[in-house]
Amino acid sequence: MPAAAQHRPARFARIARKLAAAGTGAAVIALPLVGATSASAATPTPAPSTVTYPNNLDGWIRDSLAVMARHGIPGTYNGIYRNVMRESSGNPLAINLWDSNAAAGTPSKGLLQVIAPTFNAYHVSGTSWDIYDPIANITAACNYAAHRYGSIDNVYGAY
Repeated sequence: MPAAAQHRPARFARIARKLAAAGTGAAVIALPLVGATSASAATPTPAPSTVTYPNNLDGWIRDSLAVMARHGIPGTYNGIYRNVMRESSGNPLAINLWDSNAAAGTPSKGLLQVIAPTFNAYHVSGTSWDIYDPIANITAACNYAAHRYGSIDNVYGAY
């Protein structure tokens, strides 16, 4: 083997080490340019998403937005938050026992004050069937609002 060919692997290893020290992203991008035979050899496989959200209103909204994104349901954090504060003040166990729905025997429940038939009709797979579950309640209500008003962002009063 010629002397120049013997030094090539060491040279590429040195370059790869320098790039790795500068940042993994640079090494992954540059390795194919300096002689790696395949980018997949240098590119780590991403771990499955294990995002966890806090068990509070902020976390429930963000978790619901993630579910909504997977199902193509429009809506924003601000639109959801505005409606939650108007409907339940952020109490996932809120129940309205005095309006026309309650008088008809179907009270509004949960963060976004959904009645059971609406919750059942607009339930989103992958969420709980419990109307008081914050993520299920938000996601079903946003699904309903998307079908009726285009988005929860377009709701500024009782719906």
